[in-house]
Amino acid sequence: MSDSGTTNTALTLSRERPAVTSSGYVMLLVMLFMIVVGVFGASIMQDRPGTGGSIITAAILAFAFILCGFYMQQPNQATAITLFGAYKGTDRNTGLRWLMPWLGRKKVSLRANNMISERLKVNDLRGNPIEIAAQVVWRVTDTAQALFDIDDYKAFVIVQIEAAVRTIGARYPYDDFEHQEVTLRGNHDQVAVELRQELIARLVVAGITVDECGFTHLAYAQEIAGAMLRRQQAQAVVAARKTLVEGAVGMVEMALELLSEKNVVHLDDERRAAMVSNLMVVLCGERDTQPVVNTGSLYQ
Repeated sequence: MSDSGTTNTALTLSRERPAVTSSGYVMLLVMLFMIVVGVFGASIMQDRPGTGGSIITAAILAFAFILCGFYMQQPNQATAITLFGAYKGTDRNTGLRWLMPWLGRKKVSLRANNMISERLKVNDLRGNPIEIAAQVVWRVTDTAQALFDIDDYKAFVIVQIEAAVRTIGARYPYDDFEHQEVTLRGNHDQVAVELRQELIARLVVAGITVDECGFTHLAYAQEIAGAMLRRQQAQAVVAARKTLVEGAVGMVEMALELLSEKNVVHLDDERRAAMVSNLMVVLCGERDTQPVVNTGSLYQ
């Protein structure tokens, strides 16, 4: 239930429909015929002064009327037809066309448009400021919606691209060094698909679709770029050390097993610990090791 003084308004979307137009080449023949009629009237006036004036006047008026109705349409171009502000349809035929002169005409390009957004500063899922820019290929699919449902559809596209980029940029983290999450940097194709879906949903009200999109710039913001670079370097060093230690442990284990199997030497727990320590130092050290010759025993 609503009060009598309350009015509910809803956006009524326009829908493109074909317009009733004529081929310009047929009307061109008609216009040439009017020229012939005018010449004929002029010849009558020469033979019979005072006659043929009405023929010439009618031919001139018909010629002017037909001439005002011509318009040219290029490939991948459409013309929206209006009558005193009312939408009457869209002509998508190419070539020379003709329309009643009192009908309004508004041309719309159906060609693909390539747009690169400005670099935007966005906080990713973890709150880190990042710089992001996108490239979008879009085109008009419904001329009625583009012209009559949106004030300026090109400006509308620019604003919606910026809004969609900000939405996607805040939906995922920039990077995940453990490779357990979907990230902007590591899952470029998947994120680009979601960006395209987001843009299509935003631009459908304007009769516009998106053919392709992707990121042209993606980086940490300048104020944290240095810190994030040091973090990446530290995590890379830790990962390399982890791999190195895992390999060294495996080599030490293999060495001890071979020594035991071939009865090369029998080691008690203390000698085994000393050997493990020495092997780990040799295998994990960053510098070349210098051997020390022990002439005594381990217990002296």
